[in-house]
Amino acid sequence: MDTTRHDSRYDLVSLARMAMVQHGLQPDFSREAVAELARLTAAAPAPSGVADLTAMLWCSIDNDDSRDLDQLTVAEPLAGGGTRILVAIADVDALVRKGSAIDHHAETNTTSVYTAARTFPMLPEKLSTDLTSLSAGEKRLAMVVDMKVTADGTIGEAKHYPAMVFNHAKLAYNSVSAWLDNAGPMPGPVAAAPGLDEALRLQDRVELDMRQKRQERGALRLETIEARPVYDDGKLIDMRPDPRNRAKDLIEDFMIAANVATAEFLAKKDFPTIRRVLAVPRRWDRIVYLAAEYGAKLPREPNAEALDEFLEDRRIHDPEHFPDISLSIVKMLGSGEYQLELPGRGGEGHFGLSLRDYTHSTAPNRRFPDLIAQRLLKAAIAGQPVPYGNDELAALASHCTLQEDNADKVERQIRKSAAALILASRIGSRYDAIVTGASEKGTWVRIGSPTAEGKLVRGFEGLDVGDKVRVELVHTDIERGFIDFARAPERR
Repeated sequence: MDTTRHDSRYDLVSLARMAMVQHGLQPDFSREAVAELARLTAAAPAPSGVADLTAMLWCSIDNDDSRDLDQLTVAEPLAGGGTRILVAIADVDALVRKGSAIDHHAETNTTSVYTAARTFPMLPEKLSTDLTSLSAGEKRLAMVVDMKVTADGTIGEAKHYPAMVFNHAKLAYNSVSAWLDNAGPMPGPVAAAPGLDEALRLQDRVELDMRQKRQERGALRLETIEARPVYDDGKLIDMRPDPRNRAKDLIEDFMIAANVATAEFLAKKDFPTIRRVLAVPRRWDRIVYLAAEYGAKLPREPNAEALDEFLEDRRIHDPEHFPDISLSIVKMLGSGEYQLELPGRGGEGHFGLSLRDYTHSTAPNRRFPDLIAQRLLKAAIAGQPVPYGNDELAALASHCTLQEDNADKVERQIRKSAAALILASRIGSRYDAIVTGASEKGTWVRIGSPTAEGKLVRGFEGLDVGDKVRVELVHTDIERGFIDFARAPERR
């Protein structure tokens, strides 16, 4: 592949399409789905008697370039120091019917695929970025999770119901976070909506209380850095880190609360659910060893609260390298998966969040498990039968786990192809790296500038996840996304 051309975005899109097909994902919608889409010309209307919450100061906070807006948030103070927080989730099921051609595509891929070159949406963009998106300045039908939070951050009573909502401001993580941190100006859409500034500050305050309560239960405070592509006139010039910030934390905690509330509601209704599970880590012994290298002693048996205390200590004492430690821990914790949970039967829960009842429900434009949860929720509210059989849900849970893994592989491969494209002219350069994977299949390391991961092909003996090492770039293969390093002498 000619790395001097200026159409690298196009080249990466071609690679992404091939990678999707190789991993059992469909990059294009079927003719039947396209025909169905042509018949959809308007957003879902308000059913008779549905609540009208359009006057509330709803807003969305997402990435700068996001248009598939799944959720809105709002908060109101309550007497006694409590807070009412509401999460509105796009009613995708109102237009995407179970068994339709569009639904079949969503069920096949189960997720939107976000590559460094292009997003391959789970639903057609006419839906996900328009008719089923909670777009700014538009009235939209949504499923609302209405929660009460006490002054100490405890989430109490929660209600679920459909409502019409209105997005008063489309906001972005970085600008909102800078404003909340007093490091940047008030975002223009906030200034344009009277009262939204104080409403957002209330959301921020209650989120801090909610997070503190979660952490008291042992939820892990991890911080990994994702790399985002940077283009200049169509040419890929860098892969830069996209760190966590205050606004991302706000949305994450509100979505976790909504997901828990939905799982608990369905359980009370004796409905089966597809739970998001992260099992007790199998490599706890390696986590204990890693902590010991920093002078910390973890118990011999997995303990989320003790692990979080170690992570918080490293965050305070070495914030620069904390994302590297987090990445190492994430690798050793393993991947989450989807599992069917039947009424009255306890499941594994989510070790990282320290939660027993947890599902995915807040992103139905982007993830199929969330669309399934929405259909279950609507049936439970309406007193209707479960819209899926138990065997069907079990098969879907396994399929969603598989396809999420395949989507991750595609995203990782194209991220590596993008990094290989940038690094192709830098053979022989040396970098400080951290080991991110070590198994019989090989040893992988990550460098920081550009943010990239590659295989350590020489000098990997004795290394394990979390180890720091000096490496030299020896080879790149853009089409296959290969970046190869060799161990280099340490700095003197």
